[in-house]
Amino acid sequence: MPDLTSARDSSTLAAPPASRHPGLVHFALAMGGFAIGTTEFATMSLLPYFASGLSIDEPTAGHVISAYALGVVVGAPVLAVLSAKLARRTLLILLMAMFGVFNGLSALASNYEWMLLFRFLSGLPHGAYFGIASLVAASLVPTDKRSQAVGRVLLGLTVATVIGVPMANWMGQAIGWRWGFGLVAVLALLTMVLVYFLAPADKPDRSGSPLRELGALGNGQVWLTLGIGAIGFGGMFCVYTYVASTLLEVTRVSAGMIPIALGVFGAGMTAGNIIAPRYADRALMPTAAVLLIGSAIALALYPLSAGNFWLLCLDIFAIGFGGALGPVLQTRLMDVAGEAQALAAALNHSAFNTANALGPWLGGLAIAAGWGWTSTGYVGSGLALGGLLVWALALLSARRLNRRQDGTSQRKTDLLRTS
Repeated sequence: MPDLTSARDSSTLAAPPASRHPGLVHFALAMGGFAIGTTEFATMSLLPYFASGLSIDEPTAGHVISAYALGVVVGAPVLAVLSAKLARRTLLILLMAMFGVFNGLSALASNYEWMLLFRFLSGLPHGAYFGIASLVAASLVPTDKRSQAVGRVLLGLTVATVIGVPMANWMGQAIGWRWGFGLVAVLALLTMVLVYFLAPADKPDRSGSPLRELGALGNGQVWLTLGIGAIGFGGMFCVYTYVASTLLEVTRVSAGMIPIALGVFGAGMTAGNIIAPRYADRALMPTAAVLLIGSAIALALYPLSAGNFWLLCLDIFAIGFGGALGPVLQTRLMDVAGEAQALAAALNHSAFNTANALGPWLGGLAIAAGWGWTSTGYVGSGLALGGLLVWALALLSARRLNRRQDGTSQRKTDLLRTS
């Protein structure tokens, strides 16, 4: 029987027609990741500015970030199920159109309540877009290159942390925080054009149905894989949400140094998404464990390095590298989801944005309790270790299931021999 910890069965993927230029398709899909990454991470870095603009305090402004994350958590499974019969290219364009409209409206929000609503609505297409884009990207390459293909799509998100987020942060300081969200609306429009012209035109999956997609919810391995991301990824978001405030209040650098630190974080994520998937295609679950352990160590060192800007940047790079957990878990879900590929792939981003809500919330509690801005590092390290615990449960569960399946197969063989 195939080992669930390393299986690479892609027979259930409903692939679109083969493209002669998969690299161009990956680029088009990654542009959507660039738009999504810019708004997701820039909102955190712009927190002090839109808090002031909307006349609210920073802990309250953190709810705006959580609203977006909640939108991803809700939207990913709902849109993936409802769109089961749509052609993938059409679906990607519709999702990006929705994303662009609500980011544009976020730029026009007149008060805190409208901002909460528009950020929630902006998050709805996030997970479904990444899920479908990952499936399309993986279907264009050999089976043993899937993690790298998914990594290329998510590379758009990580490059956003190097280029898009510092640009949006600079715009927020120079001409106003609203321009950061306007920039994302423009990027969404560009993505729609690229996907239309570069992605392969496919036909709707006639066998697709909401019930088939909902089958993923009965798979224990799917839930455990999602749990790894929902908890383990929370540490990165716990630190990143408050890194601008930490730089200003603890490291005591000027506001102009914040984009540099954010760019370093993005460089770490980009390096992780380039390097880690190569190892994941050979040893998927061990790579996930190494990333979680490395994240726990880097996050624990965050409070110790906060007093020196360059040491902090080095640590922020290491924390960003742990973001490579994304494509690793995305490929893991392809292995264990069976026929419910779209929902499982989308749920991966629900899990990460559960982490996006959980991390800032727990970090905010620690700060509000008087433990200081750097306490987010210790909270984050605990979350990374929690993700490692769920990883261990997933591994044990998969091995136990394999033993049962092997035993059943052997009994059937013995019965055939004696009959």
